[in-house]
Amino acid sequence: MLTLILLILTVVGLLVLMRREAGAVPTLALLGVLGLAGLLLGSPVLGVLLLLGAAAVAVAGLPALRIHWLSPRLFAMFKRVSPKVSDTERIALEAGTVAWDGELFSGRPQWDKLMSYHDDGLTEEERSFLEHQCSVAAGMCNAWEIAKERADLPEELWQYLKKEGFFGMIIPKEYGGLGFSAKAQSLVLQKLSISETLMVTVGVPNSLGPGELLLKYGTQAQKDHFLPRLADGREIPCFGLTGPRAGSDATSLPDTGIVCKQMVDGKEVLGLRLNFEKRWITLAPIATVVGLAFRLFDPDHLLGEEEDRGITLALVPRNTAGMEIGRRHHPIGSPFLNGPIKGKDVFVPLDTIIGGTEMIGQGWRMLVECLSIGRCITLPSGASGTMRYALGWTGGFGRIRRQFNVPVVEMEGVQEPLARLASLGYIAQAAVYQTANTIDRGEKPSVPSAILKSQLTEFQRLGLSDAMDIHGGKAVTLGPRNYLGIGYSANPVSITVEGANIMTRNLMIFGQGAIRCHPFVLEELAASDSNDLKAFDRAFFGHGALVFGNAARAFTMGLGIGKPTVPFDEVAAPYARDMARLSAAFSLCADAAMASLGAALKQREMISARLGDVLSNLYLASMVLKHWQEGDKVEGEAALLHYSCTHLLQRAEQAFDELFDNLPNRALAGVLRAVTMPLGRRWKRPADHLTREIAQAVSRDTPLRTKLIAAAWLDDDGVKDNPLAHYNALLADYDRAEALYRTVNKAYAKGELPRQALHPEVRLEAAREKGLVSEEDAEFMRRFEAEVLELLSVDDFEYDEFATDKANILRHNAA
Repeated sequence: MLTLILLILTVVGLLVLMRREAGAVPTLALLGVLGLAGLLLGSPVLGVLLLLGAAAVAVAGLPALRIHWLSPRLFAMFKRVSPKVSDTERIALEAGTVAWDGELFSGRPQWDKLMSYHDDGLTEEERSFLEHQCSVAAGMCNAWEIAKERADLPEELWQYLKKEGFFGMIIPKEYGGLGFSAKAQSLVLQKLSISETLMVTVGVPNSLGPGELLLKYGTQAQKDHFLPRLADGREIPCFGLTGPRAGSDATSLPDTGIVCKQMVDGKEVLGLRLNFEKRWITLAPIATVVGLAFRLFDPDHLLGEEEDRGITLALVPRNTAGMEIGRRHHPIGSPFLNGPIKGKDVFVPLDTIIGGTEMIGQGWRMLVECLSIGRCITLPSGASGTMRYALGWTGGFGRIRRQFNVPVVEMEGVQEPLARLASLGYIAQAAVYQTANTIDRGEKPSVPSAILKSQLTEFQRLGLSDAMDIHGGKAVTLGPRNYLGIGYSANPVSITVEGANIMTRNLMIFGQGAIRCHPFVLEELAASDSNDLKAFDRAFFGHGALVFGNAARAFTMGLGIGKPTVPFDEVAAPYARDMARLSAAFSLCADAAMASLGAALKQREMISARLGDVLSNLYLASMVLKHWQEGDKVEGEAALLHYSCTHLLQRAEQAFDELFDNLPNRALAGVLRAVTMPLGRRWKRPADHLTREIAQAVSRDTPLRTKLIAAAWLDDDGVKDNPLAHYNALLADYDRAEALYRTVNKAYAKGELPRQALHPEVRLEAAREKGLVSEEDAEFMRRFEAEVLELLSVDDFEYDEFATDKANILRHNAA
């Protein structure tokens, strides 16, 4: 009995110390005291074992002892097996900042740090711009006209965008820009997402491009000249990075700049001779100034001794001799202006280098640092905005589209994808807004930018598929009335650009986070590079304490013991508490994967992807919780919170399951599963009752629907028709219409109306003649049904409308 008591005390004591990462001295004291107790109280075997354990802890755990024998051996082993970090990888790792993503990587997230990013909201100027200028711009768009009839935005919309400063949102007011916050930029792009072409046209100049590069790195002369002209649209920028052989691997670009001298207007000028071929460059066909990335060489040593000067960026005017520009690519589904740029022996002076000669060779760092912010905003905001519109249209359509005498949204087969669409949109709104808020608070979130770009564009793909499925024939028939099909077909663009999702998920999220966000790995690598044994000793054994601490936290919380205190209400708190468990499990599994696979982890992309999936889902869930806690809650939103968090945490556990099933070291996989999920998985798919509740709420005129589509264009006063406004008006009247539907259909079923009264309009008139419906109600229903029929209708065209070469048309029934 005494042995059992001592054993229990040992296990409990060690778990407590491990959870607290108390270090070697408390552990030594615990084992020593219990060991002596065993010897003195009649349990000598256990006592000896505990004292031997205490001795081992002393020798290996006390810095003064281990530094002389253990640490040097571990250091030598670490230098042999640790992955080599290239210069380009190091630049990417050092770009941006680590914030909440680092907390999730630690395994012990401090929620107060996330909540410390206070949200001051928007300025009055930003709110006014969203309500007025953005509504006007959105109201000039019809997807069919832009995609099929113009292959461009209308001229009056281009002029309006320039006049109102849409291209200068990130440019400070002292240079003529709007100087908007990241949150305001995001909400602008969400509202403009009624048109993929409009969103991209406005988003790209305010994301990765000459404007942001000039702001951060340009010379004062470059800023003074270009920024005011970019802000008011006198200059249209593009940025040439990708090419035939340099897509996702942008560092492999083969484009060159050679330092040379050339006679210009009778004077010898020191400059660059550029040769380049770029593809997939947004706004290139109309750009007036071109940002270029190239590899700079100085073979004649005109600038110094070094010949290969590295990736460099320059700003080249469109009319520069030797540059070919103006042709177009045809992006799938959306005609946003995109095209190739070529240049042969294009000479430019040195002052075209962004930042001047001091920034020669700094191009990759400049691009990566800018991308950490731009990638957080443009495409994620576009995805969030697209899902706002898709939800508004789909919820309205599902309510007014009747089959089998009921709205199709009353069918559970429709409710399931509609609720999923609502949840994905809700998660996207929270993630984009809260991450933008951290940017406004000074962060440059590099790992979250990869999470948002890849995850939210995948959400957009799934959400648009759900919307298409519910719309059916309405959405698969293109024409001016089809508000959904063009955006659906354009979705692969978002999946592919700014780091293809395959690469981002498999390589970047965990690959970058494992080093950049980990509390100790970067320190260990730095110690290895500098051959600093003492720094390595501190980092390595701190890392070891973290591993043991995460194992203890994951195991005990997996048993329901030691739940952390979290700053959330009773609705959100259970999710935050379990996220602490999953964070500890994630950090433990990340360390286990890195230790067991070493440098080979770079090639085990499916393992890396699953670890990235865990991190991504934890990050998104935490953004949802913060958004819930700080927002104005509406009726029905709790169901959406439960659905969304359950969905994300279920996905996180699924990723853990797949990781354990595929780790090469099967014994390690079994131990990790037992430690992190001692009672098995906790999270299942969202319950059916949540699905039904959400689908009902978003397909009616409810506060929840209003909140979810609030940042969309809702007015009916634009140049073009606004289907969302029509749906909202119909839903506002739907309860009255539904009661009349029931009256008329019940009378028809009872044989009180003519059997040939099959059309709703005919049936309504028959009911009016029978006195079952008043003239006032009949007039209401005539208007209601006319509006419904218009929204259900699709377009048709002349037989030869779609042929670009009429001579090739087959006249099958010419007679």
